[in-house]
Amino acid sequence: MNTFYKMILKQFYPVFLIALLFFVLILQLVDLFTNLWKYLDNDAAIKDILLVSFYYFPKCISYSLPISLLFSISYTLGILYTNNELIMVFGSGVPLWKFILPFIVTGVLLSVGSFYFEENIVIDSFKQKNSLSRVLLNQSVSFSNTNVTVLTDNNRVIYYADYYNDNNKTLSGLIVFIREADKGFSKRIDAEYATWKEGEWELINCRVFKWDEKREYINESNLDRYTDPILNEPPSTFRKTARNVDEMPIEEALEWIDSLKKAGLPVREALTSFYKRFSFSLTPFIVSLLSAAIGGSFKKNILLMSLLSSLVVSVLFYVLQMVTVIFANLGYISPLSGAFSPFFIFLVSGLWAFRFVKT
Repeated sequence: MNTFYKMILKQFYPVFLIALLFFVLILQLVDLFTNLWKYLDNDAAIKDILLVSFYYFPKCISYSLPISLLFSISYTLGILYTNNELIMVFGSGVPLWKFILPFIVTGVLLSVGSFYFEENIVIDSFKQKNSLSRVLLNQSVSFSNTNVTVLTDNNRVIYYADYYNDNNKTLSGLIVFIREADKGFSKRIDAEYATWKEGEWELINCRVFKWDEKREYINESNLDRYTDPILNEPPSTFRKTARNVDEMPIEEALEWIDSLKKAGLPVREALTSFYKRFSFSLTPFIVSLLSAAIGGSFKKNILLMSLLSSLVVSVLFYVLQMVTVIFANLGYISPLSGAFSPFFIFLVSGLWAFRFVKT
C-alpha cells in the first residue's frame, strides 16, 4: 500500500497547492476590487492598500483551505479513475476506504492545523486588516455607549448610566442599586459621574440613600466622592457590543461572552460565533470525506466537473451554516446546534455517499 499512497499523494499535493493559491487569489481580488474605489476616493496610498491585502492573506488561506482540499481530492481521484489506474487496486481486493486513507488523514491533520493557524496567526492579522481598512476608509468605531444597564455580582449590584465614555473610562449620570444577599434593598447611589481608578469605580458628587441603623427609614447623604470595593465591574462591560468575536483569541472571547452575560445583554450571537470557530476547523475533514466519495463519479471533463462540484458543495455548506447561525441568533435553536449542525449533516451525507461509490 505504501506504493499506492506515494502515487496518489504525488499527484495530490501539487494540485492542492495550485488550487489553494488560485482560490486565495480570487478572494484577494474580490476584496480589493470591492473596496478599490473607496480607497481611491479617500486618497489611500498604494503601499497601505497592499498592506491590507497582506494582512488579509492568512484569512484567505483559512477560507480557501476547505474548497481547495475538496477540489484537489476530487480531481486526483477523477484522473485516476479516468486513466483506469485503479483497476489493479480494486481488482486486488483493496477497499476504497483503505485506499483513500491518506486523504482522510490529510483532512484530519489540516483540521487540527487550521485551528492553531486560526488562533495564532489569522485572528491577529484579520484584526489588523480590519483596523487598517477602517482607517483608510475613514470608518471610525466607537465603543462608547448610551443608556447602559449592567447587572453584576449575581444581580446584587445594578448599574444604570446615561453615557459611558470608552476613551476616558467614565460613566455619566450614574445610578447604582446595591442589594443585600437576600436581594433586599441595601443602598442607592446617584452620582454625577464616575471614573475608573485602581480596579474600582470612584463616584463623584453623590447622593447616597440607605437604611438607618434600625432599618426604619431611608437616610440621604451627600458626598463629594464615594468608593466601595463591590463597585469593581470593569469598563469593558459597559462598552457598546460592537466587538467581533472572530477577532478575539479564545480566552478574550470567553471573557467577552462572560461580560455580556453579567451585563444581561444578548449573548447568543457571540456564543454562536465562538462555537463556529471550532466547527469551521473541522471542515477540511468533512470535505476530504465528501470529495473521496464523489471523486470517482466523473469520467469526462474532470477539471471542470471537479471545480463545479467543489463550488456547489462549498456553497451548500456555507448557505446551510448561514441559515443555522441565523436560527441560533434568533433563538430557534441553541448556539451549539447552530454552529455544529452543518458539520454533522455533511458528515452523515459523506458517509451515506460511500454506499454508492464504485470500487
